[in-house]
Amino acid sequence: MTKLQYAQIIVDVPTMQTNQPYTYVVPESMCETLQIGMRVDVPFGHRHVMGFVVALQATTDLETNKLRYITNLLDLTPVLNAELLQLSDYLADETFAFRISILQTMLPNALRASYERILKIIDDVDADVRDRIFKGLDEIVYQARELNDLDIDTLTKLRRNHKIEVSVNVSSRAKVKTQLAYQVNNDIEFLENEYHDLGAAKKQLELLTFVMGHLGETWVKKSLQEIINVSAATLNQGVSKKWLKKTRVEQLRDPFSMITIKPTMALTLNDEQQNALNQIVASADAQKYQPFLLAGITGSGKTEVYLQAAQHVFDQGKTVLFLVPEIALTPQMVRRVKSRFGTQTAVLHSGLSDGERYDEWRRIERGDVKIVVGARSAVFAPLSHIGLIIVDEEHETTYKQTDNPRYNARDVALWRGKYYQIPVILGSATPSLESRARAQRGVYELLRLTQRAGGAKLPLVEVIDMKATLADGPETNFSDQLKNKLQDRLNRGEQSVLMLNRRGYSSFVMCRDCGFVPRDPDCNLAMTLHMDSHTLKCHYCGHEEPIPTICANCGSKRIRYYGTGTEKVETELAMLFPEARVIRMDQDTTRKKGSMDKMLQKFGNHEADILLGTQMIAKGLDFPDVTLVGVLNADTSLGLPDFHASERTFQLLTQVSGRAGRGKKPGEVLVQTFNPKHYAIAYAKNHDYEGFYKQEMAVRHAGNYAPYYYTVQIQASHVTENETAKQMIQVARWLRARVDEQVIILGPSPKPIAKLRNRYYFQIILKFKHPHELDDLLSELQNRAQKAKNDLRLIIDRDPVSFM
Repeated sequence: MTKLQYAQIIVDVPTMQTNQPYTYVVPESMCETLQIGMRVDVPFGHRHVMGFVVALQATTDLETNKLRYITNLLDLTPVLNAELLQLSDYLADETFAFRISILQTMLPNALRASYERILKIIDDVDADVRDRIFKGLDEIVYQARELNDLDIDTLTKLRRNHKIEVSVNVSSRAKVKTQLAYQVNNDIEFLENEYHDLGAAKKQLELLTFVMGHLGETWVKKSLQEIINVSAATLNQGVSKKWLKKTRVEQLRDPFSMITIKPTMALTLNDEQQNALNQIVASADAQKYQPFLLAGITGSGKTEVYLQAAQHVFDQGKTVLFLVPEIALTPQMVRRVKSRFGTQTAVLHSGLSDGERYDEWRRIERGDVKIVVGARSAVFAPLSHIGLIIVDEEHETTYKQTDNPRYNARDVALWRGKYYQIPVILGSATPSLESRARAQRGVYELLRLTQRAGGAKLPLVEVIDMKATLADGPETNFSDQLKNKLQDRLNRGEQSVLMLNRRGYSSFVMCRDCGFVPRDPDCNLAMTLHMDSHTLKCHYCGHEEPIPTICANCGSKRIRYYGTGTEKVETELAMLFPEARVIRMDQDTTRKKGSMDKMLQKFGNHEADILLGTQMIAKGLDFPDVTLVGVLNADTSLGLPDFHASERTFQLLTQVSGRAGRGKKPGEVLVQTFNPKHYAIAYAKNHDYEGFYKQEMAVRHAGNYAPYYYTVQIQASHVTENETAKQMIQVARWLRARVDEQVIILGPSPKPIAKLRNRYYFQIILKFKHPHELDDLLSELQNRAQKAKNDLRLIIDRDPVSFM
């Protein structure tokens, strides 16, 4: 009797999820082929679902007669390796998400299972039904969109009367793209006879001569026709004479096939760059896990350090994972990486089509490439033998996934670095306070680059007080100083970048005379404007007060709602400088695939004088002719109800300032603000990260904020406001009865964006000293929330990057 084998499987069920795997019996026919990391089709309740095999075992404590069998294998080889399965276990605990959602996040969309309902005739049915609905077939795939209400009613009755049966077919959506190819006959004796019998057909003779020199090989039609100039008709004659056999071979979709990239050589490093590289290389050679915080001012040549460190591990036969914070920056970084590593580079980000992403994923998984460049989700690239991980612009909030599972790619990169015992480079001109604090404690190794590469100088930054501009004149987005500087650049044929700071959707009020923004007395955060109730609310602790009519700071009555849009600015630019060629970059103009890259190429080719955009233009751009950067409204991010507001403002201003003067020509930056004395703006003016870091750390310490406290945000939503508030009050009461008195619980209060897509959102903020002290309690809350009635949805977010 054959000994049974058992599989532990995480199943894909939409309701009442669990991280506990289910035990299934492995059919005898699968015992040789089934491996950990494969996807399978299994029965679950009255249906079939997809599952991931996470363990195999020879015995089980369960009653074997009650266990069910695996139905089908969905893969021929594992789609997840042992490392990624282990990572999914860690992330389930870290992100309060269920393991199935993490396992699916790790794979390209093409590998998500599709569930087809199959309708099969099992008894006599009317000829009309067979012809009209079943198209003369015995079974069809049920597609509700192609059927009318009468058809669906007919099918329901047929099923009730056991005339048809419904089954679910679980399959993979992955489709391999193929192209026409020809396989050459390898029978040389046959081919030689053909050669002697062939008459004067010149093209056929050319084809047969080629065939005899490439016995048994397979050639893609296009490549074959490039080598021997023969028509499709001649190839067809070769097929009919059995010299060739038609076949189809895989064609990989290349997302960068349209881009021509010239190879580049490594640049000479300055002393600081060389010192940083030496330390990273030493860690790689020692096979030792070491996070490095590469804090380099804008334009200091961090990318060159990344590339030379990558080259070092690449030469040892290891792989490199290279993360950039958003899709917008990927094409530029891909160009730089591909110029060094050529076809050894793969790209992964959500801007690719499902097919492109699936093909890139398979190239990585098969080991065809050694370097992966991509945005957040590329952190799950199925690389093995990783030798180096690079996280560029490590402070960026886009590394945090805002929906389930809420992982931070920077933390995942560090986990993978520890797993492989390798260096991880976290690079930034403005490191996050958390990372800088870890460097101060010696958890990260701090590497500093204080000089711009190639002898370029940091730009001069001038802060313009907009209170003076708007005191007498009409409403405008441009100060006189900025108008004059823009005209000067146009006259000289140089380029300018204008950034409109529109981070977040929150409305806030500000005094136009003194720049004062009303703050909550308890949290010291900007309060959010609610026009429906004519109040200002703190969405952190719930404090509320009427909208002021007189400024509490200077007594002025000029209190205004603050905000403007890129289209409005573009219109004003056209009136002020009708001769200027302007490219506007925002979410509306960059929706189309590849549009952002095209715009930047255009700007780089000097086909425009002014680049106007939102935060997406603040980082990564390197244009030598940009000598002026204007920040139109530095205050927007300062007015957000979030303890990160000052840090984000400082980072944004420093990053966008770094776009000026990167070539031989000196750069200038003009920052327009109503708060010229705010420390975030003052330190950004002087490019003084360390000064800002010290002051902001003091502010965070006084307010019990990160990195002194860990933060968890619990948010709930429901279609009625009362139900959300009621449930969250119960959650807060439940938590208060169970946590230590040192844990700070704020709320519940409405979120800054209190209503979205017809659902009302409330939040509770927890602040505590030890990283995992509330994990068990929060996991229990997560499991209880699954049983919540009336469509209440609850989300737990560790270390949120935004409270909007």
